[in-house]
Amino acid sequence: MKFSTPLVPARLIRRYKRFLFDADLADGEVITGSCPNTGSMRGLTTPGSEIWLSLHDSPTRKYRHMLELVRADGTLVGINTAMPNRIAEEAVLGGLFPELSATAVIKREQRYGINSRIDLLLREEGKPDAYIEVKNVHFMRKPGLAEFPDSVTERGAKHLNELVSVVQSGHRGVMLYVIQRSDCASLRICDDLDPKYGAAFREARRHGVEAYAVSCAISPQGIFAERLIPIDESEQPD
Repeated sequence: MKFSTPLVPARLIRRYKRFLFDADLADGEVITGSCPNTGSMRGLTTPGSEIWLSLHDSPTRKYRHMLELVRADGTLVGINTAMPNRIAEEAVLGGLFPELSATAVIKREQRYGINSRIDLLLREEGKPDAYIEVKNVHFMRKPGLAEFPDSVTERGAKHLNELVSVVQSGHRGVMLYVIQRSDCASLRICDDLDPKYGAAFREARRHGVEAYAVSCAISPQGIFAERLIPIDESEQPD
């Protein structure tokens, strides 16, 4: 997924109210911008961090600058939660996942379950539909190990339960974790931060829900799914 316009380098001053940040631009100007990630962003909000911003000149936008990348742990990390769906779709169409058809018709944001929308729905004649739920990942506490979730997510557990229902109806339920960083060799489910999600994940897997994790190559030019990495599905101690 290429960025539509060149990103602007800056230095983070602070992130606050979950959806705002202040930054120093290269020319010394201090700006306020929007943060397209309302999550905790643990480990990614250190004052003074290198960041990259996209520019938006729409008259309907209050803030011209939007946070896209942060340098943390020596690598670039994508923080925009709107990107993983696009990254995942490109990866499916590019054939990165042998188990998911690159020739299927892809539908976005289709209603399913209880008041939910599936991120990607793959349809191909003569085959079960594949319902793909995409999750954004950028949390890392141990070098090389991505973790999800980074906080309690009741919504995430709900999606796992709904994918079980999809499988029981004769279709495929797929959980796809898009890791917006390139320095992780595996993904672990965070029981210590959200034991209910961990339990829901393992229950979903027992019922046939598929799970994949992909790390990304990231630069100020774009973010692209690069390689599949293993998922540690064992229960972790609190």
